Formats: sequence, structure tokens, C-alpha cells
Amino acid sequence: MTLHLPDARGGLRAYTPRAEPFAPATGAPLTSRTVFSAAHVVADPYADVSPDSPAAVDWDATLAFRRHLWSHGLGVAEAMDTAQRGMGLDWAGAAELIRRSAAEAQAVGGRIACGVGTDQIASGTLDEVRAAYEEQLALVEGTGAQAILMASRALAAAARGPEDYLEVYGRLLRQASEPVILHWLGPMFDPALEGYWGSADLDAATGTFLEVVAAHPDKVDGVKISLLDARRETGLRRRLPQGVRCYTGDDFHYPELIAGDEHGFSHALLGIFDPIGPLAAEAVRVLDTGDAKGFRELLDPTVELSRHLFTAPTRFYKTGVVLLAWLAGHQSHFTMVGGLQSARSLPHLARAYELADGLGLFPDPALAESRMRNLLTTYGVDR
Repeated sequence: MTLHLPDARGGLRAYTPRAEPFAPATGAPLTSRTVFSAAHVVADPYADVSPDSPAAVDWDATLAFRRHLWSHGLGVAEAMDTAQRGMGLDWAGAAELIRRSAAEAQAVGGRIACGVGTDQIASGTLDEVRAAYEEQLALVEGTGAQAILMASRALAAAARGPEDYLEVYGRLLRQASEPVILHWLGPMFDPALEGYWGSADLDAATGTFLEVVAAHPDKVDGVKISLLDARRETGLRRRLPQGVRCYTGDDFHYPELIAGDEHGFSHALLGIFDPIGPLAAEAVRVLDTGDAKGFRELLDPTVELSRHLFTAPTRFYKTGVVLLAWLAGHQSHFTMVGGLQSARSLPHLARAYELADGLGLFPDPALAESRMRNLLTTYGVDR
């Protein structure tokens, strides 16, 4: 069957879907890299809510998707921006998500790390920001999950300079019972984080970030860098204290960063590993054997899809992620908390389908084709 997909010029182009999916293995643990997929949440499509209402989550489908990721040997990074944290999912919803996912991880033996932020307050003093962080840190550690200290909009607004970041993060790291992951999320993912670490100059900000790590190396498992700048990540990675991991959050350059160079490599904590999780896990298993070339041959072709999903405005990448989860059969609908399914155009969604289908990401290509056809019809494409 042929689909007619809309393009950015307002026309339609014929596309013949792939007949056979990519069929990766499941279960074998990954050994050469620590790999987390930042996972999306599945909305409850029957909930009578508005975009301003608290998130209504389909818990069964949400937890089933996490079991899918664990089955392929991936860790789950929970309640991060991929889960629409701060874009439809408030702290109450995130707290429930953390509790449920952490319990599920313990039940199935899955690895999990959870986001710690300050989104129970919109703004506040430094003391209030720190207290908000502390509340969330206590909840995450109480579930037995590893903590990811996320960047805070409230801290970005309250901090007067680098010294405030050093003070807040220093206090948090001294309190942490286990080593945490520090997350530097760039303003392309959240414009409210412009000037994080006390400076819009990235060299100066990097210096402050590394100062935090150097002061508490025993409390920092690793750092997640989401700046979409491979050169900067590589330079920062080489300056980390011995034993502190670099987790790439670069959804544009992840194959080369994970493969690494003669000076080292990055582990991974990526939103793109939500839709391409099975393929990514297979690639890392190849890398586990020492076959860097085979790893790149599997993973490099996924970059075009990732760059498309994360195109500016980057923060709306979640829409494409959820579209692909629906097309792949991981959920029964294309609905998102906060109504965010409307955040990308039909040509954008059509191209995401085409690229994902070309990679063989849909376990049932016929189902994906049928659902894409239904979406096109909903938008008025009648052939």
C-alpha cells in the first residue's frame, strides 16, 4: 500500500512503507556503557481535562513502556523532560510517577534514576529553592532510585551569580546518601534555563559546573550534558575527575560521543533512546564486543530521525516521541498530557513516521501504516 504524506511545501508525496521490521534481541545486559532511556508518559485519553489541568496518566500503559525498555537492557531515566516534566506533568504527577516506576523497577530488576527538581514552586528565594530540591531528593532516595539533580527554573531566576549555584548544589550533594547524576540542560530544551551556572558565557558556566563536581567527586556518579554541542561535551568530559561518568544528552551527536576516542567516551542518558531503544541497545551490545565500526553502522542511520524530532523549537520533541510510541503499538492513542500532541505540524509528524519506518522501528509495520493513515485522514488527507 502507498501512503501520501504531506511535505513542508504543502504538497503530497507517495511513500511505500517498509514490509519487515528491525528485529533486535532482548534481555542481554549492556556492559561497556551505562545507558538510560529518558521515557515518556502515556496520557489517559478518556480523562475530561484541559491543557491547564493536572496530568491524567494511563499508569498501566506508562509502566508497560518502562518494562519494554528494561527488557532490552536499558535503564530508565524517569520524570525527566521527556516525561513532559514542566510541560504538562506537575510535581504531584511526577512524584506519583517516580513512586510507581521505582516500585516496578524493583519488581523486575530494572535500573532506574529519577529526576529531582524544584517544580513544586514557580519561583522563590534561594532557601525556598533549596528546600524544594531537598523535598524531591528525599522522595527519590526513599524509593531506592538513583537521583538526577535537574536544572531548576526557579534557581535560574533566583541566583545572582555562580556562588549561588555552588552553595545550593554543595548543600544538596552533602545531603545525598548515594552518588547522583548532575544534569545540565541547555536553553534549547528550556528557554528559562538561559545563563545557568551563573553565566551566559558557556566557558564560564562550564568552569562553575566543574567546580561543583570537583568539590564533591564522591557524591557525583556522573554528569549529563544536554547542550547539543559535541565539541564542548568532549572537552568537558576530559576535565572530569577520575571515576565521574559523562552521560551524553546530545541527541544530535550521540553515536560519536558514545563510541568515544583515545581519551575516553560518554555513557548515555537520551530522549531519543525512547523511540529507538531496541535498536540502540542492539548497537551497544555490538560495541560491547569491541566492534566500534559495527556500532556506528547500526546507530549512525538513526541520527537523521533524532535531528528531525529535536529540531527547533527543541523542547517540543516529545510530540514526535509519543507519535512513534503510538505507531509502534506501545499505546492505543496519540494523546499527550497538556494537549501537546498539537505542538508539531502534520508534515513534521509525517516525516517522523517515514524516517522511523525506514529504520524498521515499528514491530508491526502494517499497524503503523494503518494508524498513520488514520492520522492523515483526521487532518483531511483523503488519499
